[in-house]
Amino acid sequence: MAKIEDNIRNRTAKIGVIGLGYVGMPLAMAFAGAGLRVLGFDMQQDKTEAINRGKPPIPGIDMKRLDSLMHSGFFKASSDMSKLCEADVVCICVPTPVTKMREPDLSHIIHVSREIVLNLRLGGQLIILESATYPGTTRGLILPILEGEGLVLDKDFHLAFSPRRVDPGNEKYNLKNIPKLVGGISPASTALAVLLYEQIADRVVAVSSPEVAEMSKIFEDVFRSVNIALVNEMALLCEKMGVSIWEVIESASTKPFGYMPFYPGPGIGGHCLPTDPYYLSNKAREFDFHTRFIELAAEINEGMPYRVVEMITQALNKQSKSLKGAKVLVLGVAYKKNSSDIWGSPSLKIIDLLYGKGAEMSYSDPYIPNINSAAGNLKSVELNSKNLSAADCIVIATDHDCFDLEQVAGWSKLIFDTRGVTRKLKGHTNIVRLGENETNKSRRAQ
Repeated sequence: MAKIEDNIRNRTAKIGVIGLGYVGMPLAMAFAGAGLRVLGFDMQQDKTEAINRGKPPIPGIDMKRLDSLMHSGFFKASSDMSKLCEADVVCICVPTPVTKMREPDLSHIIHVSREIVLNLRLGGQLIILESATYPGTTRGLILPILEGEGLVLDKDFHLAFSPRRVDPGNEKYNLKNIPKLVGGISPASTALAVLLYEQIADRVVAVSSPEVAEMSKIFEDVFRSVNIALVNEMALLCEKMGVSIWEVIESASTKPFGYMPFYPGPGIGGHCLPTDPYYLSNKAREFDFHTRFIELAAEINEGMPYRVVEMITQALNKQSKSLKGAKVLVLGVAYKKNSSDIWGSPSLKIIDLLYGKGAEMSYSDPYIPNINSAAGNLKSVELNSKNLSAADCIVIATDHDCFDLEQVAGWSKLIFDTRGVTRKLKGHTNIVRLGENETNKSRRAQ
């Protein structure tokens, strides 16, 4: 494998990236931007053709940078998997969803692994899995597929796992300054993977095995899921007790040790948080171990959109207005602020639930021009006095910084704030917040 090492060091290595979505596309562009030639693979031919025309497949991609990489010859997309044999390195960045029964769906990884075997480069390749999955996938699933065809580890191929840690919409942290974890099946695999990622990351952290890297990734996501569930449950309790969860979090945050603030919301979204708890719990059952705490956290988070709809219904009822026939305008449909990513967004679930109960739905999100929902294909409406005053209820579901909250509060009949962003607004009695009740409103007025 000395040739692969030499090619990486002198930047002549060709990198294959399979799966040009939210994981693969930024990774491919990072390698290309570092002067490595990248061939991106995706099964959807229309997607690869669009990429080759300079049209990114996902929001948030710098089109000028993509166009520059395309014209310089450092990046090209293809749906022809036979070209995998041209790559020194193959990074697997395919989706790992869950089924309707909350079971892991690794069919994409299995399919891609078989394609790699069929098109393996003579002389060997470095194969790296980046898709989020349960511990043991690299060794227990991919390795047997490769070795089942008579291929020999450290002779015909190297194999490692390195998890995606990018935070969409976060301008502070990116692929370059987020430490990159790497765990190889063998020491030689780890060393090659470390060398590769040193071309694009400031710091690469080698761990003892792919299982450690896989578990580290899933633990990072479960940590967030559990803490978000905790604060969501606290928010529901605070509402009943007449205590503001937002003030509680603010006051608890004054403690300089032993506390880390998490914030309630309408649910969780993204590519990992909603699914990783189920990947871990499913794997745990193989060891006769039940992750009750983790599964309960996932259940609480999944229930938040339903609770939000209940509270919106109650808020409308107090204004002698039924949810059925009410005009509801949702602000923000991305799963997190200042992002154009709608994957698993709780806003979409809320829209569907409200529509199912008879509400007339619309939304406003400058990052996302249109969505498909139970209410049909909706287009983002302008946030102006006409649209705000026409709505019976404004739901702040995603707290984009670009929303003018003073304008929203000034023209709205009723606001339901799931993110607590209206707390700084003074003198408005038309605001109801998650984690508060009428007691909190009367105290604010004093």
